[in-house]
Amino acid sequence: MNIIQNIFKFNNKNPLRLKLEKLLGFKPSSIDLYEKALTHGSTNEKDKDGNPFNYERLEYVGDAILGGVIAKYLFNAVPQANEGYLTKMRSKIVSREHLNKIGFELKLIELMKSNLELSRFGENTHGNLLEAIVGAVFLDQGFKTCEAFIHKRIINPHVNISKLEGKITSYKSLIIEWCQKKKLKLNFECTEDQTAEKLKHFTARLKINNKIIAKARSTSRKKAEEKAAQRAYFALQNKIKS
Repeated sequence: MNIIQNIFKFNNKNPLRLKLEKLLGFKPSSIDLYEKALTHGSTNEKDKDGNPFNYERLEYVGDAILGGVIAKYLFNAVPQANEGYLTKMRSKIVSREHLNKIGFELKLIELMKSNLELSRFGENTHGNLLEAIVGAVFLDQGFKTCEAFIHKRIINPHVNISKLEGKITSYKSLIIEWCQKKKLKLNFECTEDQTAEKLKHFTARLKINNKIIAKARSTSRKKAEEKAAQRAYFALQNKIKS
């Protein structure tokens, strides 16, 4: 009998189960779905039919449902907006950075079953679990309840259209676009750090016309490059905005 089964199936007064019910706002009908939504692949869990399970399949469902609910919300909230605006705003709301922040604030990783130490997980795990929970709610309770959950936990507390309008979602794309416009040569140099840390780290250097403009370090090449681009943007913002 695994830990998740103990938490969800056999102890209704367990604080972790109560925490999940508080998060959802209702008592789940199909506990198995939430078990899967909170299970990491490192456990090598299998269902009664021998199929491996973890949160990734429910993450796929949650991503699709979340995109649809956000699209409907924006369509109603900004009736004068065109397709391009709506698409850009939806991308900002469901961006990995935004979902990671929400998932982190909801402390979903504390409910996750894994054979790895929590320190081994990157920021994306928080957003992945959030999408998996959305997928579980949809399959367990249907669209209306899932839509209400998304409004309660994502839209109402975390979506401010006026603030999002001015939010830059990708400094890397912005820097690349500016360099192309100015006909400047841009390239990133990214190397894996050789350290004793359990979690891998990478250092990115952003060069423009062979001159290092910014450096950054993070837990993936993509994150390190984005962070370096952000620093380059702030160093060059007067030129970029002119």
